[in-house]
This record gives sequence, C-alpha cells and structure tokens, in this order.
Amino acid sequence: MADPGMSVTPYWELTFDADGDVDGRERDRLLAQVTEHGVRDLIVFAHGWNNDRSIATALYRHFFAPMPGLAPRARIGYVGVIWPSMRFCDEPIPDFPPSAAEAVAVAAPGPALDEGTRRALTAAFPDRTAELDLLAGLLAGRPAGDEGLAEFGRLVRLLAEPEPHAVADTPEEEGPLVFRCDTATACAELAGALAGAPADFSLPNPWDGAKELLRQATYYTMKRRAGAVGEHGLGPFVGQLAARAPAVRVHLVGHSFGGRLVSFALRGLPGGVRAVKSVTLLQGAFSHYAFAARLPHDPDAAGALGDRFQRIDGPLVCCYSHFDGALGTFYPLASRCSDDDRSIGGLSLGRMLGDRWGAMGHDGVQAVPDTARLDLAAALRGPLPASGCVNVDAAAVVRRGGPPAGAHSDIVHPELARVVLAAGRIA
Repeated sequence: MADPGMSVTPYWELTFDADGDVDGRERDRLLAQVTEHGVRDLIVFAHGWNNDRSIATALYRHFFAPMPGLAPRARIGYVGVIWPSMRFCDEPIPDFPPSAAEAVAVAAPGPALDEGTRRALTAAFPDRTAELDLLAGLLAGRPAGDEGLAEFGRLVRLLAEPEPHAVADTPEEEGPLVFRCDTATACAELAGALAGAPADFSLPNPWDGAKELLRQATYYTMKRRAGAVGEHGLGPFVGQLAARAPAVRVHLVGHSFGGRLVSFALRGLPGGVRAVKSVTLLQGAFSHYAFAARLPHDPDAAGALGDRFQRIDGPLVCCYSHFDGALGTFYPLASRCSDDDRSIGGLSLGRMLGDRWGAMGHDGVQAVPDTARLDLAAALRGPLPASGCVNVDAAAVVRRGGPPAGAHSDIVHPELARVVLAAGRIA
C-alpha cells in the first residue's frame, strides 16, 4: 500500500499512462491484498486536473479522512487513481496550499506563461516542446497585427489534436469550435469572459484571452485522455477485480475530468460484470448530455455513454454547483464560436448555460428520463434512489473560489464524503 501518511487504511494507488495501461505491480498488489484485508466496499477516486502524484495523494488524504468516522462498522478499502493530467499554476487545487511559485502565479495572474505552467505543459506534451516555446514567446511578445494571433491559433490547434483512443462526449464535440474558428474572435470572446463582461460589451484585446485559449486546448486534451484511461484502463481493472474478489462492492468517484474517467470506465467493463455499485461525480467536466440516449437537439444521436449508467448496480450521483466558473463559463465557451448562429455574442450567461454545451458539474445530468433532482440537504437526509441518475445541487458547500475556475475545486467537504457513502449504501 502507498503513502504511510494516508488518512485511511487500507489504501492503494493505481497508476495509469495516457493510453490506459496500468502499473502492473500496483494492480497485482491491490488484487492480492483486497481480500486479505477483508474489504467489502472499495472506493476508487480519480482526480481531475493535477500536476503530480503528491497533489493527487493530498486530495485523497483529505477527502477520505472523515469516512471511517462516518461509517465506523463498514469494511472499506480506498484506491487513489493517478493518471497523467495537468493544470495551470493559477488554478486552485482541492484543499492543498500552493507552492511559493504557484502563490505568485495565483496572486498576480498575467497573460504570459509562468515557469511552473511552462514545465507542466512540457510534461503533458513532451513531443511539442518546439511549439510550446513558440507559444510562450508569442504570449510574452503579443505582436501587433493578425499574423501573430493566427500563428498562435495554429500552434494551439496542434496541441488539441486527438490522441489515440479519443472519444467525444457527443457527436458534435469531435472538435470544439473555439479551435476551428478565427483565433482573434475566439480570444476576444475569452478575454471578455475573463473580464466578466458579455462578449459584445466592448472590444477587448484578443491577446488578453490567448492564454485562456491555450488553457482550453490543454483541458480538451486532458478531457479526452480521461475517457481513454477510464475505458481502456480502469474499466478492465474492475473486471479483473470482480473475477478475483467477486464479493467486493466497487464505488467509483471522480472530480472534474476524473468524473469523465470513472464514467467512461463503464464502457470498459467486461460484459456481465455488476461489481460497480455506485458512481459519484464531483463537478464533472464533461457534457451534461453524455448519458443521454437521445440528444434534445438531435434525436437521432446519443451521448457517448448513452444508457451506460445502467451498468451500475446502483445510482449514478452527479454533484454540481452554479458557483463553478470553470464549467459554467469557460466549458461552454470552448465549444462555441461567434462565426455562426451558435455565437455567444449577445447571449447572457444564464441562457448560455442551459443549451447544448453545458457540463455535468454546472447543472447535472440532462436529457435522461426520470433523473431525480435533490438539493444537498435532501440528499443527506436520504435515502438516495437505488438506481438511475440523481442530480444533487451541492452549491451549499461547493461555493468558494476566485477566477477563472470559481468553486470548481471546492470539493473537500464531509458532506460530499457522506454523499459518496450514501450513494453506495455503505453503512
């Protein structure tokens, strides 16, 4: 088991690469030990944006900490998933103090790349160092005229090219429009959103939104990567676990892109496996239509996960908050562009959020019949529905955070730990 300083025991970590290949030694250790420890319920948590193992482990340490006290008689085992994602240094992470360099980036965010973010980008895109050098130079120099922005857009599109095994949430998300439309227009709209003004309120300098365009390219890559890790890595592992320890009940939990990872694990489950007893999404950073069998605006199309929530022998619980700026503003912005009638220009944020570009973590699962809707207090009074999709408005606790992410990472609360236990009926 990893990390003797972990707040709970038994605890294991599972490390996956970008293609979903798992560390064999970690996998074999967990499969061998889970029965030895008498585990009845295994909670598997996947982080969202992140730069290293220590950050992910700190999240798991803090989130898991109240669970033994909340369910003292339960025989719980805990797993922290480690997968290759990244974040910009001006983004908060759940309940984890920033380093000195990160504190500077957060206190004085600017249009250029800070050193920590530059290192993280190099680690996330090791084959694109030349392009990253050019992008950093353009952000620092902000050249006048259209040519510099056009070149910046070309380089960003190279980063956003699909990796192997990439799957979109819906057919229309094969490539967000923000990477295909005019770079100056896209950056101007992003700059307006960063300033807190409607996109048509003024004419902001497009370079003020260029760093956000780069951020969205990395998000898009990490989002697709999360799906591949879930489908080709975590899903098959759960099948192996079910074969080795059929009495163990598995509960999948994911934050941000980790929510997409654990959801796509349902696509990778071997046929007939019913080991997953609950899935809990915390500020899930993927389409709110991902589980729809029919899209409201295109009845002939379905979300990538269709009715895969039926692979869960229990409920799929989606916690969301309107205080999540990352998902409420920038997620839909990255999918839209003002070069056609889908423009955000002139639209209020409230109207924008209810349309086809919304995210799970902002307004919950959409277009799935009979989805239950609860506020956090009602969810905690329980019991939660025994199956199907359940939306839980967690804004009562998921509410802290500044721009650009808002409360996206404000998830370390005992109330949310209680939701995970309630979803899995872990007494």
